[in-house]
Amino acid sequence: MKSLLKPILIWCLLAMTFYAKAQGSSDAADLVRQGTQLNNQGNYAGAIEKYNAALKIDSNNAQANYQMGFSLQAAGRGNEAIPYAEKAIKGNGSATLTASTYTLLGSIYDQTRQIQKAIDTYKEGIKLNPGFQQLHFNLGLAYSRNKQYAEAESEAIESIKLDPKHASSQRMYALVTLHQNKRLNALLSLCSFILLEPNTPRSAEAYNNIQSILKGGTLSGANGRQTIILSPKDKQEIAVQNMVIFTTVSVARQKKLAGMDLLEFELKHIFSIAGNMANDDKEKDFFDKFFAAYFLNLAQSDNIAAFTRMVSRSADKEENTKWMAEHDAEVKALDKWMAETRMSL
Repeated sequence: MKSLLKPILIWCLLAMTFYAKAQGSSDAADLVRQGTQLNNQGNYAGAIEKYNAALKIDSNNAQANYQMGFSLQAAGRGNEAIPYAEKAIKGNGSATLTASTYTLLGSIYDQTRQIQKAIDTYKEGIKLNPGFQQLHFNLGLAYSRNKQYAEAESEAIESIKLDPKHASSQRMYALVTLHQNKRLNALLSLCSFILLEPNTPRSAEAYNNIQSILKGGTLSGANGRQTIILSPKDKQEIAVQNMVIFTTVSVARQKKLAGMDLLEFELKHIFSIAGNMANDDKEKDFFDKFFAAYFLNLAQSDNIAAFTRMVSRSADKEENTKWMAEHDAEVKALDKWMAETRMSL
């Protein structure tokens, strides 16, 4: 009897220990849920208290450490958040949680102007989870702030491939290509961005950039002739693409077009040439397949007038809103075309 009693007691002790750990884990998880609710309400102080309580129960809880770091950063205490983020990365969290933690840690470094640390952190996260879109997007932003525009373009492309309708990624692509004097790339991606985000302050900024691209790059000489300004550092391909815009503007000027007629002509002409150039390329790159092919399709449709009004809506809201109301069928046709036409990757 005594020989049976000892194993039974040991089993009971192990079971009680397991139950206590399971109960503690459950309590910690519940506290994390409560903290997340408070965090979503903007009550960062309350959320931090809940996460602290959860970490007292389970100091290695990856979710609690991540959420603590997130709330501290949101509360403007980024430096205090770093140890929690580092602990969450070393914890036993899911692949998605670990990638999110790398994103958080990189953001903290980025916000405190430790750009290289931010870049290195994002790259470490991408090695572990290359399909996590936010890491590529954030890395692109960090590269852009560090004036590494070619690298930023590459990450913007990866981000778009993972989420083709991520408006901010398309906007970033536009800005970093413009910094490299790739005006055609920037113009088409700005137009695409406005399709995704048509009526916001950022779309108004995008329209102003479109106008700057269309109006820029020329200089009137003493004889009144227009000449294109190209950087001597431009590659031949970039120079040729920039010429598409210059020649289009020159033709439009000769036709003496103005207002929406001018913009519609310029966009349709540029989309057509860019698309046909892309079709001629033996080795199509991301721009050719994703932007140029899409806008060639648009130029060949009957939707360019409605598109022009959408793009320029921020410039003259009253006039364009009135036009769109009076041309409801054309607006609906554009919406239908957008829903049915996908950008190729």
